[in-house]
Amino acid sequence: MFGEHHDLIHELPEYREQIHEMKLNNAHFSRLFDEYHEVDHEIRRIEQEIETPSDEYTEELKKRRLSLKDELLGMLKAA
Repeated sequence: MFGEHHDLIHELPEYREQIHEMKLNNAHFSRLFDEYHEVDHEIRRIEQEIETPSDEYTEELKKRRLSLKDELLGMLKAA
């Protein structure tokens, strides 16, 4: 929804310290973390009407963000 923060720290505040540690010590996690934030940033630009791509493209971005979040959360839980 417009105006909501979806950065990983807002989404998973209970994992704040673990996210920081994994970003420093796990290259795969760090890469996925960066990709998550790139996708989230693009979605926010669309929601703010700075960019106006098709609805299908926007939905694909949202699905990708959710997929990345699920993968990152799985890595956090497994660590």
